[in-house]
Amino acid sequence: MNFRRALLVLAAAPSIAPVAAQQTDTLPPVQVIGHRDTPISQASGAPTRSSLLSQRAATSDTASLLQDVPGVSLGIAGGMSSLPIVRGLGDDRLRIKVDGMDLVAACPNHMNPPLSYLDPSQVGSLHVWAGITPVSVGGDSIGGTIVAESAPPQFAPADQERITGGEVGSFYRSNNEARGLNVSAGYATPTFAAAYRGALARAGNYTAGDDFKTFAATGNPGHGLPLDEVGSSAYDARNHALDFAWRGETRLVELKLGHQTMPLQLYPNQRMDLLRNSQDRINARLLSDQRWGRLDLRVYHEAVDHYMDFGPDKQLVYGAAPYVVATGMPMWTKGRTTGAVARADIDLSERDLLRVGAELLLHRLDDWWPPSPADLTGMLVSATNPVQATFAGMAPDTFLNINGGRRDRLAGFAEWEARWSPRWMSLLGARVERVTTDTGPVQGYNSVAGHPMYSTGYLISATEFNALDRKRADTNVDLTVLARHTPDETRSVELGFARKVRSPNLYERYSWSRNAMALVMNNFVGDGNGYLGNPDLKPEVAHTLSASASWHSADRTSEFRLAPFYTRVTDYVDAVAWDRNANVAAAPVPGQFGILKYMN
Repeated sequence: MNFRRALLVLAAAPSIAPVAAQQTDTLPPVQVIGHRDTPISQASGAPTRSSLLSQRAATSDTASLLQDVPGVSLGIAGGMSSLPIVRGLGDDRLRIKVDGMDLVAACPNHMNPPLSYLDPSQVGSLHVWAGITPVSVGGDSIGGTIVAESAPPQFAPADQERITGGEVGSFYRSNNEARGLNVSAGYATPTFAAAYRGALARAGNYTAGDDFKTFAATGNPGHGLPLDEVGSSAYDARNHALDFAWRGETRLVELKLGHQTMPLQLYPNQRMDLLRNSQDRINARLLSDQRWGRLDLRVYHEAVDHYMDFGPDKQLVYGAAPYVVATGMPMWTKGRTTGAVARADIDLSERDLLRVGAELLLHRLDDWWPPSPADLTGMLVSATNPVQATFAGMAPDTFLNINGGRRDRLAGFAEWEARWSPRWMSLLGARVERVTTDTGPVQGYNSVAGHPMYSTGYLISATEFNALDRKRADTNVDLTVLARHTPDETRSVELGFARKVRSPNLYERYSWSRNAMALVMNNFVGDGNGYLGNPDLKPEVAHTLSASASWHSADRTSEFRLAPFYTRVTDYVDAVAWDRNANVAAAPVPGQFGILKYMN
């Protein structure tokens, strides 16, 4: 996302037109980002009011700001962590960037997706590439690209020594007693800007409609909640951001610091709940105008510490009173992501613009589950085995789900944009990525040979997995070809083709245990089934043919658009029913949760 492009898109957006909806073009309205745009020294960064302001008060989930964008739907999960789906492809099949950073969900249930780290009140712009994605903004995805940006730095006008400002906002929503507070404060001179943005949001379980009341009364779940209350839908989050920026005649330097603490986010569609999530991030950028175009450099680091267990609504075992309190199941995840981006926009001529760049992303993941109960004093001894064979399935060792996992990406791209006339433009791009994954040896809760869990998921599964050569390396090639014709300011037609590739994530490749309980904990699609990883998964390859025709008003406040597309995916990462004991494919059982294994 280019700094000036964000400013221009916001400035061009009328207050009565949704900002997000305007970004559904295959290419944003402002695409040329060489030195033909407003120079750094003249960009004010003044914020523009838009329909995003009215949408923010209605939600605490940043992804839901996209719900009215054509081609976008949402996979509803926790109250703050919906997963966007673009033209039928979602989650890791999309590339989602926050302030130029590629962030990775660090959780076996994907409870902390990238957009959950930006409060709606902190969003300055949202851009969606739903069709043919340029290689300069795509990569390691087969769906679209979503770019979320916080507000750009606001500098004082040249004739003012300094400016200060601030904003305070609050909301209350009666359904789930959701309430929140957001504050911002800023100070700026013509060459320096500093801003703080903070947001707090909290809500209880929400109240459902009459259909749910009828279901609850008929099903008699017996969890002690009111019949109209949807359990495990509460949340609590605090977001803080501190931004600094310095600019000269041809150079802009930005430093963004962010911190999130989420003490609670409950999930009605998962067996676990988020009981703590802490994220710290640092993001530095240099943007420089050159005689030949523009240079854009960025480095960033993110640290995530994530904790799951049973929330209060899941601690009661369903059934007749008196209710039984369930034993806890602590699950910890630590994710560390470091990235670097170098990009140059080179003006070859008045007609031709060349974009070249390189990207590096290093992701580290540890996922471990401490024994429960932690104190094994008093555990019974089997009469037939002189070992403590009656341990619960979660003791006495720490379960290592992902141990020293790493997923590294090194990419390079080149993209040629040509404006043949005021009415015709074309885009041709290629991107090559090297994706390397690996993980260390693992262990289960119990390695005792006589234990009932031995044959169904701990020692045997760990031994087989540890004997594998677990390192995998993929070389992925993306291609984009697009042409656009704009007969006048109210019509446009475009046709494009793209080849896009995504390598499997760490959980798809390395979730190893065949124990039933461990399997159902590895489920980031929220469907109640259990999933077994497959180290031999191949990358997904998607070929997309897309066309669009648009008739709109000159200011784009109204539009009629047709956008047919066809996507064919080979080696799609799906799942098949699996016999976890025999470790072979099995026939699925209709109407029941099952054990599945990832397969192409």
